[in-house]
Amino acid sequence: MVRLLGQDGAPDRGELEELAPLDSFLATLDLDDTGARTGEFIYTGKSQWMPHGRVFGGQVSAQSIIAASKTVPEDRPIHSMHGYFLRPGDVNYPITFAVELIHDGNSFSTRLVQAYQHGKQIWSMNASFQIEEPGLEHAASMPSGIPGPETLESEAAHVAVAGDSLANYWVHRRPFAMRHVDGPLYLRPAEPRIASEAVWVKAQGGELPDDPVIHRAALCYVSDYIMLDPVLRRHGLAWINPRLRVASLDHGIRFHRFARADQWLLFVLDSPSAQGGRGLTNGRFFDREGRLIASVSQEAMIRIKPER
Repeated sequence: MVRLLGQDGAPDRGELEELAPLDSFLATLDLDDTGARTGEFIYTGKSQWMPHGRVFGGQVSAQSIIAASKTVPEDRPIHSMHGYFLRPGDVNYPITFAVELIHDGNSFSTRLVQAYQHGKQIWSMNASFQIEEPGLEHAASMPSGIPGPETLESEAAHVAVAGDSLANYWVHRRPFAMRHVDGPLYLRPAEPRIASEAVWVKAQGGELPDDPVIHRAALCYVSDYIMLDPVLRRHGLAWINPRLRVASLDHGIRFHRFARADQWLLFVLDSPSAQGGRGLTNGRFFDREGRLIASVSQEAMIRIKPER
């Protein structure tokens, strides 16, 4: 794994702000091994700065994949994880990751990762790892007729009018490029109002290290950006709407096949239901050859503040 060093061996939060977005992302994955062993393996990690001061959910879930993978042999890659967001994280303080070795069998390993700040859990994740072996194979097909990412307008063109707004920050300071097939929802609602969308994604600003764990963590990270989009699209909402109140409740991903996250992947999403102040979205990653790479699911709290 690439290590980005500061003066004391690892970048502090201020140094992360000064790094290029992709380097800042990689620095958050460079967890420190505290050496503490209390029946658990203990690691610490830093956070990327966010304008609202809260830790990005995709970051803490990606860091948890890294932490759990450190306790499993390399011949057992992660194949699934499911975690719950318990409390908001604060970007100004480090995060402690405690990894419990639940089970190691002949083929599978199971890990529990708890993330803490100020002595309280902010995230809890179970993950499963498996040796690679042959077996039955089938997979869902990639949708046909999707335009390539090179033919689609960049997000920068959509948010240029926003100046230094939050939407503009998300586009220019994040480590992943996106090309929305039907346009993004940052500044205005989209038509038609359907509960589905397709987005091309890839790391931008350079290549990621070859470590497969980083690419799987990157998929988990980038998926958290847009899991709520289909719900908002269906109900004619934009992210900039001041009445919108959202918070991710959980995040789950199953890794089917390996693909590099620094090459274009198609992320196809749909929301089967929204009710009771919650919305559910499912997503699938495909590579440009049409292979199904991973399946994602997330439920979130979604509320619309009443007008005064």
